[in-house]
Amino acid sequence: MKALHIVAYILVIVGALNWGLVGAFEFNLVSALLGSVPAIERIVYVLVGLAAIYEVATHKKVCRTCDAPAA
Repeated sequence: MKALHIVAYILVIVGALNWGLVGAFEFNLVSALLGSVPAIERIVYVLVGLAAIYEVATHKKVCRTCDAPAA
């Protein structure tokens, strides 16, 4: 499960960075890298979305900060 968590985390970071670039500079990194293959680009977007859902669903279980007692 740790490997799945790491992959999901990386995909969420990629998605967040991509949205940051789109918002700040109107530059879509995923499209720039995979624009010539729209099917793969779409798969990447679906994987990023699934990774975000996975991270939200499992966050409380794996987050050290959320698990720490309040100060």
